[in-house]
Amino acid sequence: MPSFKIDLSTAVVFVATAPTPKLVNQKTGERAVDRETGASLSTVGLLVSDEGEGNLYQVTVPETGVPGDLAPGTPVSVIGLKARDWENEFNGQKRHGISFRAVAVTPGA
Repeated sequence: MPSFKIDLSTAVVFVATAPTPKLVNQKTGERAVDRETGASLSTVGLLVSDEGEGNLYQVTVPETGVPGDLAPGTPVSVIGLKARDWENEFNGQKRHGISFRAVAVTPGA
């Protein structure tokens, strides 16, 4: 499925929730990894405010692109943010949504 670049050039972005490991399996604790680089993945909640509207996004980022000191309220810059739609079926229920992925999240705006 294609992905789409998201332009944040006019937005203000803050950390809403600190980075946490992205898991493939909650029961075993198996970490998700980037298929291309093998880097472990993390998820960080970002509050994006633009044109008078604020939205909360859960963004997947390689662990190498997330500094350990990102705390809620920290203004950040997001490098390479993309959105991708997804759809799957689980227990007979169709689900769909949009996932967000970035190359890096760095302190400072």
